[in-house]
Amino acid sequence: MRRSFRPVALAVLLSLSTAFATAATSPQAPAATAAEQPQATPRGTTFLLPEGWVRTVKGNATVLTPPEADGSRIVIVDATAANPDEAVAQAWAALGMTPKFLLATDAAPRDGWEQRRFYDYDVPQNARRMINADAYRHGKAWTVVLADADHGVAEKRGSQFGKIYQRLQPAGYTRESFSGRSAHKFNAARLQVISNFVEKMRRDFDVPGVAIGIIEDGKVVLSRGFGVRELGKPAAVDGDTRFMIASNTKALTTLMLAKLVDAGKLDWNAHAVDVYPAFKLGDAATTGKVLVKHLICACTGVPRQDFEWLFEGEKQTPASVMATLGTMQPTSGFGELFQYSNPMAAAAGYIGGQVAHPGTELGAGYDQAMQALVFDPLAMHNTTFDYARAQTGNYAAPHGYDIDHKVEVMGMGLNDTIVASRPAGAAWSTVNDLLKYVRMEIDRGQLPDGSRYIGEAALLQRRQPQISLGADRDYAMALVVDRSDGVTVIDHGGDMGGFHSNMMWWPTQKVGAVILTNADEGMYLRGPFKRRLMELMFDGEPQAVAEATATAKANRAAFAAQRKLLQWPADNAVLDALAPRYRNPALGELVVSREAGKAVFDVGAFRSAVATMPQPDGSLALVTIDPVAAGFPFVRADKDGVRRLIVRDGQHEYMFDEAK
Repeated sequence: MRRSFRPVALAVLLSLSTAFATAATSPQAPAATAAEQPQATPRGTTFLLPEGWVRTVKGNATVLTPPEADGSRIVIVDATAANPDEAVAQAWAALGMTPKFLLATDAAPRDGWEQRRFYDYDVPQNARRMINADAYRHGKAWTVVLADADHGVAEKRGSQFGKIYQRLQPAGYTRESFSGRSAHKFNAARLQVISNFVEKMRRDFDVPGVAIGIIEDGKVVLSRGFGVRELGKPAAVDGDTRFMIASNTKALTTLMLAKLVDAGKLDWNAHAVDVYPAFKLGDAATTGKVLVKHLICACTGVPRQDFEWLFEGEKQTPASVMATLGTMQPTSGFGELFQYSNPMAAAAGYIGGQVAHPGTELGAGYDQAMQALVFDPLAMHNTTFDYARAQTGNYAAPHGYDIDHKVEVMGMGLNDTIVASRPAGAAWSTVNDLLKYVRMEIDRGQLPDGSRYIGEAALLQRRQPQISLGADRDYAMALVVDRSDGVTVIDHGGDMGGFHSNMMWWPTQKVGAVILTNADEGMYLRGPFKRRLMELMFDGEPQAVAEATATAKANRAAFAAQRKLLQWPADNAVLDALAPRYRNPALGELVVSREAGKAVFDVGAFRSAVATMPQPDGSLALVTIDPVAAGFPFVRADKDGVRRLIVRDGQHEYMFDEAK
């Protein structure tokens, strides 16, 4: 799927929401239906049409529309042009649209396309539209893909949108497959190639520190660090440096649940309300359908709704997180769409903790269960939910860009908010600890001494597909099962402010790997790292280096283009007109202060200076710019003498009214 130049904070929140997915009729992996078979444009460009979408051909344009009747669409145009800019202009003219151009960036060739260029536009926040264009060349022919969609639809069906792009291929092209190929071993030469590649990416993406590890046939063949734990300090990263692993925590949480299943204390197919009667969602019908395995399947229709724990997160507790989950409404049918939910994952862990330690405080029960059932038996002695302990000795600090594209140390305010939802993403760990976990997964529940840690049945149930993630990709219980390259790889990523990571393993080849990074640009190292490993294992087409190089260049261009939209220093007249305090019933208070001539927004869990950002429709946004929370746009919505600000996630809008 194409890149999206969202502000950093929103990119972190939406990182998994843009995984490739298809609709399903139940929370089990569906067989391909007729609607999911390859389709073609008049010229023969192929793509996959998600179930429930409608395909209409109008001349050289193939229009794909989702079920919502709101004008959302993807349009694939068979263009005839001398260059990508001309092809895109023709495509927009055919639709009668002239979006305001922001920038165009080039991507590396792949999937049969010899040239790829991505276009982004300056779209008003109040429009709530995702508008972009991609141009692809094969030979002399251009294919243009235009996206024009409501934000809510784009997030809810973002996985389906991605599916269309995932198999967009020129006529007659056959994707590379590693099926049937024997894997090379990671000898010294291949390990050096990987190390050199990671170091180059680290420098190109301005990431202060990276740690990687590779395990093969039960042995750690590589564990090392690159760069420093904290910018401006000499301490180097190594395999024992602690990083926040964010959503990689979820897989460890489901492992704890699997241990309870293995011990006969829990059943994957038990109803959640029977196990923990206080469990509920905002919709009673959905609540009653949720089985234990669905708590962390991203298949219930409960959407991404993280602002409730990000704003005033310092006031949240496990109990309040569970209570807030009880207000959340599903936005798609049960088992219909992949929709990622951190509060649901938190509920899974807390319910498991109550099964293991009935009657304890939710957080304490979970912590004790994780320590006794996961961390201790796997000898993961450097893995912890204790933030005070984690941030002593050999640990990495988070980093991000300031408004002038300078890397600096980021505060932990935003990251601290996950503590109340810690089963979803609060663990700190190291490459060496995570390799112990990965080895156990590869060895199907056996420990290095040959003893059995967990029965295979309970362990492997976590890998059973629960919802489709696209062409040969499925989401299981906090694990992605990916067969899209002809071999099976299981992985999961993690994203919090300044920390981005991935762990992955190829069960058949008995190979696993971990990558941990300490800067927001680290999110872009993970895909090329995984791809480069497969290239070396299976003699794959060399794509990773070109992909990483092009993405680093494109990111710099995107940052510069976004920077030009900001007024910094901010417009003083706008700042003077702000109320000193705003309030939203769900998100709490927003306090505005003036410090050294700058306006600072403080929501409790984090605070940031704001820049002004005039919108193409004449409205005005105020955007947080400090690395700890960069990219939250608050739109001024004053009306009838009442001062208001609006902030939005993909599917929700929150109005902050002036607090008297």
